[in-house]
Amino acid sequence: MAPSDERHRARMARKQEVVAAKVARASRDKGLLLVLTGIGKGKSSSAFGMIARALGHGMKVGVVQFIKGAFSTGEEAFFRRFPEEVDYRVMGEGFTWVTQDRQRDRQAAEAAWETARAMLQNPELGLVVLDELNIVLKHGYLPLERVLADLSRRTAGQHVVVTGRGARPELIELADTVSEVANVKHAFAQGIRAQKGIEF
Repeated sequence: MAPSDERHRARMARKQEVVAAKVARASRDKGLLLVLTGIGKGKSSSAFGMIARALGHGMKVGVVQFIKGAFSTGEEAFFRRFPEEVDYRVMGEGFTWVTQDRQRDRQAAEAAWETARAMLQNPELGLVVLDELNIVLKHGYLPLERVLADLSRRTAGQHVVVTGRGARPELIELADTVSEVANVKHAFAQGIRAQKGIEF
């Protein structure tokens, strides 16, 4: 074995010990609150990937899409093929810069949150995705305290994923896992329109 190969093997053996110790310390199970935020592409895509993963493990899933709703998406078309496993609700009326009607957006958010609350109280749902809820909270369409309280009182063991830019600090504090998606480069900035199967 070459010296560089031997050094690599030794480093990986040390790393394996560190990882094994961390795995041994992680001994609890609980329903997780995950927040996916940031200005980069991939927040909702990540959440929908988790839906596929949950379905693979036999879980039932609830989805509430805030804001979005003016056009159909590939994920909606796909997951509606599984009506027994996925309760999929598109409850927005379009992006805020399209609707330009704060009162209407507030009313849509209130209706969507009532649906979300019912899902959070449903013990049959192992995963609930609240897509673009961060945008709703950022614009003040729903009372933050009520949302945080309902998330805290959700059914035991249930996982929840919240997506959207501009996650509120209080939600980040409550969450178990928070990921911020950065924007390094985006095709749209180069004059390339949203592509079917990639952006929607």
